[in-house]
Amino acid sequence: MIREHVGLYPIRLMCRCLEVSASGFYRWLGRGESERVIRRKRVTAKVKDTFEAFKARYGAPRIARELSDAGIPCSTNYIAGIMHKEQIRARNGKGFRYSRAVEGKVNVAANLLKRCFGVDQPNCRWTSDITYIWVRDRWLYLAAVMDLYSRRIVGWALDTQMTEELTQRALKMALEQRGSKPGLIVHSDQGVQYRAQGYQDLLLANGCRPSMSRQANCWDNAAMESFFSRLKVELVYAGSFENISQAKSEVFEYIEVFYNRVRRHSTLGYKSPAEYERKYASL
Repeated sequence: MIREHVGLYPIRLMCRCLEVSASGFYRWLGRGESERVIRRKRVTAKVKDTFEAFKARYGAPRIARELSDAGIPCSTNYIAGIMHKEQIRARNGKGFRYSRAVEGKVNVAANLLKRCFGVDQPNCRWTSDITYIWVRDRWLYLAAVMDLYSRRIVGWALDTQMTEELTQRALKMALEQRGSKPGLIVHSDQGVQYRAQGYQDLLLANGCRPSMSRQANCWDNAAMESFFSRLKVELVYAGSFENISQAKSEVFEYIEVFYNRVRRHSTLGYKSPAEYERKYASL
């Protein structure tokens, strides 16, 4: 405070008012910054760089992991303190929620998943769903398939119409990328696109067992709801899409480049899905 007001008030007067010695002030003035201050400045710069590199998607826990892996030991609380002081805040919020009417009870499968989201190996339990993305003056629909073992999005499709073909395209992509084990559970809600005969035939032709959430119970598909929530907060709500081409490009970058290969998941011990699967492959 004294240093900030030098020239406005006499130094000795300020020292007397603040009950410090003038000689102590001059010694402090000539002393360099402490190691603690220097380290905090260095870490603060790294926090800002990491925050910007991940497009404001990472909060203190993930930034702390990034810095620790880069050889800068730090705790989550230490990083949280820096972010609070620098007024840096990751994007956060509640995911978009919607409800669908269930037209009839044709091809409704039992809930085989039963909220068992923990899996000890890949390609045992997949979950799928559809969400809405606003593009300028219309909706774009995203269907996705997730492997619950690593939370990796193994199949996805975008279209301007929410049809049976959309869910089939996402499932076909997953099957082409991963194949299927006999008895693979593929979970969804009771939406008409998932109860459609063509989609059900595709499941059965590949040895998959259909599973469906109970009606109007989003918690039965909580893992996919969580993914859509992060997608909305970290991508969709962060800006606006001017056209469908831009939306498709940015959704591709988010899923294939960031979410699957980079983003640290708390459920996976702050590893990315790709890194988590490499660990399994090395066993």
